Amino acid sequence: MHALRRWWHDTAGGLPATFWYLWAGLLINRAGAFAMLFLSLYLTDVRGASVGLAGTVVGAYGAGGAAGVLLGGVLADRWGRRATLLAAHLVTAGLMVALAYSRPLLLIAVLSALIGVVHSMPSPAFVAAIVDVVPAERRSRAFNLQFWAFNLGMAVASLLAGVLAEASFTALFLVDAGATLAAAAVIGWKVPETLRLTTPAVDLQPAAPSAPKSTRTRRPGLHTALTDRTFLVFVGLTFVLAVLTMQTSTIMPLAMSADGLGPSSYGLVVALGGALIVVGQLFVPRLIDRHRKDVVLAASTALLALGFGVLAVADELAIYLGAAAVWTVGSMLAAPPNAQINADLAPPQLRARYQSVFYLTFPAAAFVAPTLGGLSLQHLGDRHWLIVGGLGLVAALGHLLAGPPRERHVAALRQAAERKPTTHAEDRAPIA
Repeated sequence: MHALRRWWHDTAGGLPATFWYLWAGLLINRAGAFAMLFLSLYLTDVRGASVGLAGTVVGAYGAGGAAGVLLGGVLADRWGRRATLLAAHLVTAGLMVALAYSRPLLLIAVLSALIGVVHSMPSPAFVAAIVDVVPAERRSRAFNLQFWAFNLGMAVASLLAGVLAEASFTALFLVDAGATLAAAAVIGWKVPETLRLTTPAVDLQPAAPSAPKSTRTRRPGLHTALTDRTFLVFVGLTFVLAVLTMQTSTIMPLAMSADGLGPSSYGLVVALGGALIVVGQLFVPRLIDRHRKDVVLAASTALLALGFGVLAVADELAIYLGAAAVWTVGSMLAAPPNAQINADLAPPQLRARYQSVFYLTFPAAAFVAPTLGGLSLQHLGDRHWLIVGGLGLVAALGHLLAGPPRERHVAALRQAAERKPTTHAEDRAPIA
Protein backbone atom coordinates (compact mmCIF):
# COMPACT_ATOMS: atom_id res chain seq x y z
CA MET A 1 0.00 0.00 0.00
CA HIS A 2 2.84 2.37 0.82
CA ALA A 3 4.41 1.65 -2.58
CA LEU A 4 1.09 2.39 -4.30
CA ARG A 5 0.72 5.71 -2.48
CA ARG A 6 4.30 6.59 -3.37
CA TRP A 7 3.69 5.78 -7.03
CA TRP A 8 0.52 7.89 -7.09
CA HIS A 9 2.31 10.81 -5.43
CA ASP A 10 5.15 10.60 -7.94
CA THR A 11 2.67 10.39 -10.83
CA ALA A 12 -0.08 12.85 -9.93
CA GLY A 13 0.57 14.36 -6.51
CA GLY A 14 0.91 18.05 -5.69
CA LEU A 15 -0.85 19.45 -8.75
CA PRO A 16 -3.14 22.50 -8.39
CA ALA A 17 -6.92 22.37 -8.81
CA THR A 18 -6.86 24.52 -11.95
CA PHE A 19 -4.70 21.92 -13.66
CA TRP A 20 -7.25 19.22 -12.95
CA TYR A 21 -10.11 21.29 -14.41
CA LEU A 22 -8.03 21.91 -17.53
CA TRP A 23 -7.32 18.18 -17.61
CA ALA A 24 -11.04 17.38 -17.34
CA GLY A 25 -11.90 19.80 -20.15
CA LEU A 26 -9.28 18.22 -22.39
CA LEU A 27 -10.53 14.71 -21.58
CA ILE A 28 -14.16 15.58 -22.40
CA ASN A 29 -13.13 17.31 -25.60
CA ARG A 30 -11.04 14.41 -26.85
CA ALA A 31 -13.62 11.76 -25.92
CA GLY A 32 -15.92 13.29 -28.52
CA ALA A 33 -13.39 14.71 -30.98
CA PHE A 34 -13.34 11.93 -33.53
CA ALA A 35 -15.00 13.43 -36.60
CA MET A 36 -11.81 14.61 -38.29
CA LEU A 37 -10.19 11.21 -37.76
CA PHE A 38 -12.67 9.79 -40.24
CA LEU A 39 -12.77 12.73 -42.66
CA SER A 40 -10.74 10.94 -45.35
CA LEU A 41 -13.04 7.89 -45.23
CA TYR A 42 -16.11 10.14 -45.22
CA LEU A 43 -14.88 11.89 -48.35
CA THR A 44 -14.04 8.71 -50.28
CA ASP A 45 -16.88 6.45 -49.11
CA VAL A 46 -19.77 8.94 -48.86
CA ARG A 47 -18.85 11.90 -51.06
CA GLY A 48 -17.12 9.91 -53.81
CA ALA A 49 -13.82 11.79 -53.70
CA SER A 50 -10.62 10.19 -55.02
CA VAL A 51 -7.80 9.31 -52.64
CA GLY A 52 -5.73 12.25 -53.88
CA LEU A 53 -8.62 14.72 -53.52
CA ALA A 54 -9.46 13.39 -50.07
CA GLY A 55 -5.86 13.95 -49.03
CA THR A 56 -6.02 17.53 -50.32
CA VAL A 57 -9.25 18.30 -48.42
CA VAL A 58 -7.84 16.83 -45.21
CA GLY A 59 -4.73 18.86 -45.91
CA ALA A 60 -6.90 21.99 -45.92
CA TYR A 61 -7.75 21.16 -42.32
CA GLY A 62 -4.03 21.08 -41.54
CA ALA A 63 -3.41 24.33 -43.40
CA GLY A 64 -6.10 26.06 -41.35
CA GLY A 65 -4.55 24.65 -38.20
CA ALA A 66 -1.21 26.19 -39.06
CA ALA A 67 -2.78 29.64 -38.94
CA GLY A 68 -4.94 28.81 -35.95
CA VAL A 69 -2.14 27.67 -33.69
CA LEU A 70 -0.22 30.93 -34.23
CA LEU A 71 -3.38 32.97 -33.71
CA GLY A 72 -4.12 31.02 -30.54
CA GLY A 73 -0.66 31.68 -29.14
CA VAL A 74 -0.82 35.42 -29.73
CA LEU A 75 -4.36 35.70 -28.31
CA ALA A 76 -3.50 33.59 -25.26
CA ASP A 77 -0.60 35.92 -24.39
CA ARG A 78 -2.60 39.11 -25.06
CA TRP A 79 -6.26 38.26 -24.55
CA GLY A 80 -5.89 35.48 -21.97
CA ARG A 81 -5.80 31.69 -21.78
CA ARG A 82 -9.41 31.25 -20.63
CA ALA A 83 -10.94 33.61 -23.18
CA THR A 84 -9.02 31.95 -26.02
CA LEU A 85 -10.12 28.48 -24.94
CA LEU A 86 -13.78 29.47 -24.67
CA ALA A 87 -13.90 31.27 -28.01
CA ALA A 88 -12.20 28.43 -29.87
CA HIS A 89 -14.45 25.73 -28.39
CA LEU A 90 -17.70 27.59 -29.07
CA VAL A 91 -16.82 28.41 -32.68
CA THR A 92 -15.65 24.83 -33.27
CA ALA A 93 -19.02 23.45 -32.18
CA GLY A 94 -20.88 25.70 -34.63
CA LEU A 95 -18.62 24.84 -37.56
CA MET A 96 -18.85 21.12 -36.82
CA VAL A 97 -22.65 21.27 -37.06
CA ALA A 98 -22.34 23.09 -40.38
CA LEU A 99 -19.94 20.42 -41.67
CA ALA A 100 -22.40 17.68 -40.70
CA TYR A 101 -24.97 19.00 -43.18
CA SER A 102 -22.66 20.21 -45.98
CA ARG A 103 -22.60 18.38 -49.28
CA PRO A 104 -20.46 20.21 -51.93
CA LEU A 105 -16.80 19.19 -51.71
CA LEU A 106 -15.65 22.80 -52.03
CA LEU A 107 -17.76 23.83 -49.04
CA ILE A 108 -16.47 20.84 -47.06
CA ALA A 109 -12.90 21.88 -47.85
CA VAL A 110 -13.56 25.47 -46.68
CA LEU A 111 -15.24 24.31 -43.48
CA SER A 112 -12.40 21.85 -42.87
CA ALA A 113 -9.88 24.68 -43.13
CA LEU A 114 -11.89 26.85 -40.72
CA ILE A 115 -12.25 23.96 -38.28
CA GLY A 116 -8.50 23.49 -38.52
CA VAL A 117 -8.07 27.11 -37.38
CA VAL A 118 -10.30 26.83 -34.31
CA HIS A 119 -9.25 23.26 -33.47
CA SER A 120 -5.63 24.37 -33.16
CA MET A 121 -6.21 27.61 -31.26
CA PRO A 122 -6.64 25.95 -27.81
CA SER A 123 -3.36 23.99 -27.87
CA PRO A 124 -0.95 26.81 -26.90
CA ALA A 125 -3.50 28.22 -24.43
CA PHE A 126 -3.94 24.84 -22.72
CA VAL A 127 -0.21 24.28 -22.28
CA ALA A 128 0.56 27.89 -21.34
CA ALA A 129 -2.12 27.70 -18.65
CA ILE A 130 -0.59 24.50 -17.29
CA VAL A 131 2.86 26.09 -17.18
CA ASP A 132 1.32 29.16 -15.48
CA VAL A 133 -0.07 27.19 -12.55
CA VAL A 134 2.20 24.15 -12.19
CA PRO A 135 5.65 24.58 -10.58
CA ALA A 136 8.62 23.66 -12.76
CA GLU A 137 9.53 20.59 -10.69
CA ARG A 138 6.03 19.12 -11.24
CA ARG A 139 5.52 19.92 -14.91
CA SER A 140 6.83 16.61 -16.22
CA ARG A 141 4.08 14.72 -14.38
CA ALA A 142 1.51 17.34 -15.45
CA PHE A 143 2.45 16.94 -19.12
CA ASN A 144 2.43 13.18 -18.76
CA LEU A 145 -1.11 13.33 -17.35
CA GLN A 146 -2.13 15.72 -20.12
CA PHE A 147 -0.94 13.24 -22.74
CA TRP A 148 -2.70 10.44 -20.83
CA ALA A 149 -6.01 12.36 -20.82
CA PHE A 150 -5.66 13.13 -24.52
CA ASN A 151 -5.24 9.48 -25.39
CA LEU A 152 -7.80 8.20 -22.90
CA GLY A 153 -10.29 10.44 -24.69
CA MET A 154 -9.04 9.25 -28.07
CA ALA A 155 -9.50 5.62 -27.04
CA VAL A 156 -13.12 6.27 -26.07
CA ALA A 157 -13.66 8.33 -29.22
CA SER A 158 -12.26 5.68 -31.53
CA LEU A 159 -14.44 2.92 -30.13
CA LEU A 160 -17.55 5.05 -30.51
CA ALA A 161 -16.53 6.46 -33.87
CA GLY A 162 -16.03 3.07 -35.51
CA VAL A 163 -19.64 2.19 -34.72
CA LEU A 164 -21.06 5.62 -35.55
CA ALA A 165 -19.20 5.85 -38.86
CA GLU A 166 -20.82 2.66 -40.10
CA ALA A 167 -24.25 3.89 -38.99
CA SER A 168 -24.13 7.64 -39.75
CA PHE A 169 -21.26 9.97 -40.56
CA THR A 170 -23.56 12.90 -39.73
CA ALA A 171 -23.78 11.63 -36.16
CA LEU A 172 -19.97 11.77 -35.95
CA PHE A 173 -19.93 15.52 -36.53
CA LEU A 174 -22.89 16.23 -34.22
CA VAL A 175 -21.49 14.23 -31.29
CA ASP A 176 -18.14 15.96 -31.78
CA ALA A 177 -19.92 19.34 -31.53
CA GLY A 178 -21.71 18.28 -28.35
CA ALA A 179 -18.48 17.16 -26.67
CA THR A 180 -16.83 20.44 -27.60
CA LEU A 181 -19.64 22.38 -25.95
CA ALA A 182 -19.35 20.23 -22.81
CA ALA A 183 -15.61 20.98 -22.61
CA ALA A 184 -16.34 24.70 -22.98
CA ALA A 185 -18.80 24.46 -20.10
CA VAL A 186 -16.17 22.96 -17.78
CA ILE A 187 -13.61 25.62 -18.72
CA GLY A 188 -16.11 28.47 -18.36
CA TRP A 189 -17.31 27.19 -15.00
CA LYS A 190 -14.09 26.19 -13.25
CA VAL A 191 -10.97 27.52 -15.01
CA PRO A 192 -9.92 31.06 -13.99
CA GLU A 193 -7.71 33.28 -16.09
CA THR A 194 -4.09 32.20 -15.46
CA LEU A 195 -2.31 34.86 -17.50
CA ARG A 196 -0.10 37.02 -15.30
CA LEU A 197 2.17 39.92 -16.13
CA THR A 198 5.80 38.99 -15.55
CA THR A 199 9.05 40.88 -15.51
CA PRO A 200 10.46 40.37 -19.01
CA ALA A 201 13.84 38.81 -19.48
CA VAL A 202 14.68 41.52 -22.00
CA ASP A 203 13.91 45.22 -22.24
CA LEU A 204 10.38 45.66 -23.62
CA GLN A 205 10.90 49.35 -24.45
CA PRO A 206 12.35 49.93 -27.91
CA ALA A 207 15.18 52.36 -28.31
CA ALA A 208 14.54 55.85 -29.62
CA PRO A 209 14.32 56.12 -33.42
CA SER A 210 17.50 58.19 -33.47
CA ALA A 211 19.50 55.52 -31.67
CA PRO A 212 21.99 53.51 -33.72
CA LYS A 213 20.48 50.40 -35.27
CA SER A 214 22.83 48.16 -33.29
CA THR A 215 21.50 49.53 -29.98
CA ARG A 216 17.78 49.33 -30.75
CA THR A 217 15.83 46.60 -28.95
CA ARG A 218 12.94 44.87 -30.68
CA ARG A 219 9.87 44.27 -28.60
CA PRO A 220 9.64 40.54 -27.81
CA GLY A 221 6.92 38.76 -29.74
CA LEU A 222 6.29 35.91 -32.13
CA HIS A 223 9.45 36.79 -34.04
CA THR A 224 11.48 35.96 -30.91
CA ALA A 225 10.40 32.32 -31.11
CA LEU A 226 10.79 32.26 -34.89
CA THR A 227 14.44 33.39 -34.62
CA ASP A 228 15.46 31.22 -31.67
CA ARG A 229 17.75 28.74 -33.43
CA THR A 230 17.99 26.24 -30.57
CA PHE A 231 14.22 26.21 -30.26
CA LEU A 232 13.70 25.91 -34.02
CA VAL A 233 15.95 22.86 -34.28
CA PHE A 234 13.81 21.21 -31.61
CA VAL A 235 10.65 22.27 -33.46
CA GLY A 236 11.99 20.77 -36.69
CA LEU A 237 12.61 17.40 -35.04
CA THR A 238 9.15 17.54 -33.49
CA PHE A 239 7.71 18.18 -36.96
CA VAL A 240 9.16 14.90 -38.18
CA LEU A 241 7.66 13.16 -35.14
CA ALA A 242 4.30 14.77 -35.95
CA VAL A 243 4.45 13.63 -39.60
CA LEU A 244 5.01 10.08 -38.39
CA THR A 245 2.17 10.10 -35.86
CA MET A 246 -0.17 11.83 -38.32
CA GLN A 247 0.00 8.74 -40.55
CA THR A 248 -2.40 7.09 -38.12
CA SER A 249 -5.27 9.48 -38.80
CA THR A 250 -4.61 10.38 -42.44
CA ILE A 251 -2.90 7.67 -44.50
CA MET A 252 -3.30 4.49 -42.48
CA PRO A 253 -7.12 4.35 -42.84
CA LEU A 254 -6.69 4.55 -46.61
CA ALA A 255 -4.10 1.76 -46.54
CA MET A 256 -6.36 -0.39 -44.38
CA SER A 257 -9.28 0.22 -46.70
CA ALA A 258 -7.13 -0.89 -49.66
CA ASP A 259 -6.42 -4.10 -47.72
CA GLY A 260 -10.14 -4.73 -47.31
CA LEU A 261 -10.39 -3.58 -43.67
CA GLY A 262 -13.36 -1.35 -42.77
CA PRO A 263 -13.89 1.57 -40.35
CA SER A 264 -14.46 -0.71 -37.38
CA SER A 265 -11.03 -2.32 -37.90
CA TYR A 266 -9.42 1.10 -38.12
CA GLY A 267 -11.23 2.14 -34.95
CA LEU A 268 -9.89 -0.98 -33.21
CA VAL A 269 -6.29 -0.18 -34.20
CA VAL A 270 -6.58 3.40 -32.92
CA ALA A 271 -8.36 2.21 -29.78
CA LEU A 272 -5.54 -0.27 -29.08
CA GLY A 273 -3.04 2.58 -29.04
CA GLY A 274 -5.24 4.58 -26.71
CA ALA A 275 -5.74 1.58 -24.42
CA LEU A 276 -2.00 0.92 -24.19
CA ILE A 277 -1.44 4.55 -23.24
CA VAL A 278 -4.22 4.46 -20.66
CA VAL A 279 -2.67 1.38 -19.04
CA GLY A 280 1.01 2.30 -19.34
CA GLN A 281 1.41 6.08 -19.55
CA LEU A 282 1.25 6.63 -15.79
CA PHE A 283 4.36 4.45 -15.39
CA VAL A 284 6.40 6.39 -17.96
CA PRO A 285 7.80 9.18 -15.71
CA ARG A 286 9.54 6.76 -13.34
CA LEU A 287 10.88 4.84 -16.35
CA ILE A 288 12.43 7.79 -18.20
CA ASP A 289 13.33 10.28 -15.45
CA ARG A 290 16.80 8.78 -14.97
CA HIS A 291 17.68 9.13 -18.66
CA ARG A 292 18.66 12.19 -20.71
CA LYS A 293 15.79 13.73 -22.65
CA ASP A 294 17.61 13.52 -25.99
CA VAL A 295 18.27 9.80 -25.55
CA VAL A 296 14.62 9.17 -24.67
CA LEU A 297 13.44 11.13 -27.71
CA ALA A 298 15.87 9.30 -30.01
CA ALA A 299 14.66 5.91 -28.75
CA SER A 300 11.00 6.88 -29.01
CA THR A 301 11.38 8.22 -32.57
CA ALA A 302 13.19 5.03 -33.61
CA LEU A 303 10.27 2.98 -32.28
CA LEU A 304 7.84 5.10 -34.29
CA ALA A 305 9.97 4.55 -37.40
CA LEU A 306 9.97 0.80 -36.83
CA GLY A 307 6.22 0.63 -36.22
CA PHE A 308 5.27 2.49 -39.36
CA GLY A 309 7.96 0.80 -41.44
CA VAL A 310 6.38 -2.58 -40.63
CA LEU A 311 3.21 -1.48 -42.46
CA ALA A 312 5.11 -2.05 -45.72
CA VAL A 313 4.30 -5.75 -45.26
CA ALA A 314 0.93 -5.37 -43.49
CA ASP A 315 -2.07 -6.96 -45.19
CA GLU A 316 -4.20 -8.12 -42.26
CA LEU A 317 -5.52 -6.70 -39.00
CA ALA A 318 -3.10 -8.59 -36.73
CA ILE A 319 -0.05 -6.92 -38.31
CA TYR A 320 -1.63 -3.49 -38.04
CA LEU A 321 -2.34 -4.14 -34.35
CA GLY A 322 1.24 -5.27 -33.70
CA ALA A 323 2.69 -2.25 -35.48
CA ALA A 324 0.35 0.03 -33.54
CA ALA A 325 1.68 -1.39 -30.26
CA VAL A 326 5.27 -0.53 -31.30
CA TRP A 327 4.63 3.05 -32.39
CA THR A 328 2.38 3.67 -29.39
CA VAL A 329 5.22 2.85 -27.00
CA GLY A 330 7.33 5.35 -28.92
CA SER A 331 4.66 8.03 -28.54
CA MET A 332 4.32 7.31 -24.82
CA LEU A 333 8.03 7.78 -24.21
CA ALA A 334 8.24 10.95 -26.31
CA ALA A 335 5.37 12.92 -24.77
CA PRO A 336 6.82 14.09 -21.39
CA PRO A 337 10.32 15.14 -22.58
CA ASN A 338 8.88 16.87 -25.66
CA ALA A 339 6.54 19.01 -23.56
CA GLN A 340 9.14 19.63 -20.86
CA ILE A 341 11.80 20.82 -23.32
CA ASN A 342 9.27 23.12 -24.96
CA ALA A 343 8.38 24.67 -21.60
CA ASP A 344 12.05 25.00 -20.62
CA LEU A 345 12.96 26.89 -23.80
CA ALA A 346 10.12 29.46 -23.55
CA PRO A 347 10.59 32.85 -21.78
CA PRO A 348 7.74 33.40 -19.27
CA GLN A 349 6.27 36.44 -21.04
CA LEU A 350 6.18 34.54 -24.36
CA ARG A 351 4.92 31.17 -23.17
CA ALA A 352 1.88 30.92 -25.41
CA ARG A 353 3.75 32.28 -28.45
CA TYR A 354 6.49 29.67 -28.05
CA GLN A 355 3.79 27.05 -27.55
CA SER A 356 2.10 28.20 -30.74
CA VAL A 357 5.27 27.82 -32.80
CA PHE A 358 5.85 24.39 -31.24
CA TYR A 359 2.26 23.31 -31.90
CA LEU A 360 2.51 24.67 -35.44
CA THR A 361 4.32 21.43 -36.21
CA PHE A 362 1.10 19.43 -35.78
CA PRO A 363 -1.20 21.30 -38.19
CA ALA A 364 1.73 21.61 -40.55
CA ALA A 365 2.13 17.85 -40.37
CA ALA A 366 -1.63 17.50 -40.77
CA PHE A 367 -1.21 19.29 -44.11
CA VAL A 368 1.98 17.61 -45.30
CA ALA A 369 1.16 14.06 -44.22
CA PRO A 370 -2.14 13.66 -46.12
CA THR A 371 -1.24 15.90 -49.06
CA LEU A 372 2.05 14.18 -49.89
CA GLY A 373 1.15 10.90 -48.21
CA GLY A 374 -1.99 10.42 -50.27
CA LEU A 375 -0.03 10.85 -53.49
CA SER A 376 2.80 8.69 -52.17
CA LEU A 377 0.45 5.86 -51.22
CA GLN A 378 -1.37 6.13 -54.54
CA HIS A 379 1.80 5.96 -56.66
CA LEU A 380 4.28 4.04 -54.47
CA GLY A 381 1.96 1.69 -52.61
CA ASP A 382 3.54 -0.08 -49.65
CA ARG A 383 6.94 1.56 -50.32
CA HIS A 384 5.41 4.69 -48.79
CA TRP A 385 5.89 3.12 -45.35
CA LEU A 386 9.58 2.48 -45.97
CA ILE A 387 10.05 6.19 -46.67
CA VAL A 388 8.19 7.06 -43.46
CA GLY A 389 10.37 4.66 -41.46
CA GLY A 390 13.60 6.05 -42.94
CA LEU A 391 12.54 9.60 -42.11
CA GLY A 392 11.99 8.57 -38.49
CA LEU A 393 15.46 7.04 -38.19
CA VAL A 394 17.05 10.26 -39.48
CA ALA A 395 15.11 12.24 -36.84
CA ALA A 396 16.26 9.84 -34.11
CA LEU A 397 19.88 10.61 -35.02
CA GLY A 398 19.04 14.32 -35.03
CA HIS A 399 17.86 14.14 -31.41
CA LEU A 400 21.16 12.61 -30.30
CA LEU A 401 23.13 15.37 -32.05
CA ALA A 402 20.96 18.30 -30.92
CA GLY A 403 20.42 17.23 -27.30
CA PRO A 404 23.66 18.27 -25.54
CA PRO A 405 23.83 21.85 -26.90
CA ARG A 406 20.12 22.29 -26.13
CA GLU A 407 20.64 21.26 -22.51
CA ARG A 408 23.44 23.82 -22.19
CA HIS A 409 21.11 26.46 -23.61
CA VAL A 410 18.35 25.55 -21.12
CA ALA A 411 20.82 25.73 -18.23
CA ALA A 412 21.84 29.23 -19.33
CA LEU A 413 18.17 30.31 -19.50
CA ARG A 414 17.57 29.04 -15.97
CA GLN A 415 20.54 30.95 -14.63
CA ALA A 416 19.26 34.13 -16.29
CA ALA A 417 15.75 33.56 -14.86
CA GLU A 418 17.16 33.18 -11.34
CA ARG A 419 18.77 36.60 -11.67
CA LYS A 420 15.45 38.14 -12.88
CA PRO A 421 12.60 37.06 -10.58
CA THR A 422 9.02 37.62 -11.73
CA THR A 423 6.84 40.37 -10.26
CA HIS A 424 4.13 38.06 -9.00
CA ALA A 425 3.66 34.81 -7.13
CA GLU A 426 1.60 32.48 -9.26
CA ASP A 427 -1.27 30.54 -7.71
CA ARG A 428 0.36 27.13 -7.48
CA ALA A 429 -1.01 25.78 -4.21
CA PRO A 430 -1.68 22.05 -4.60
CA ILE A 431 -5.06 20.69 -3.68
CA ALA A 432 -5.34 18.57 -0.56
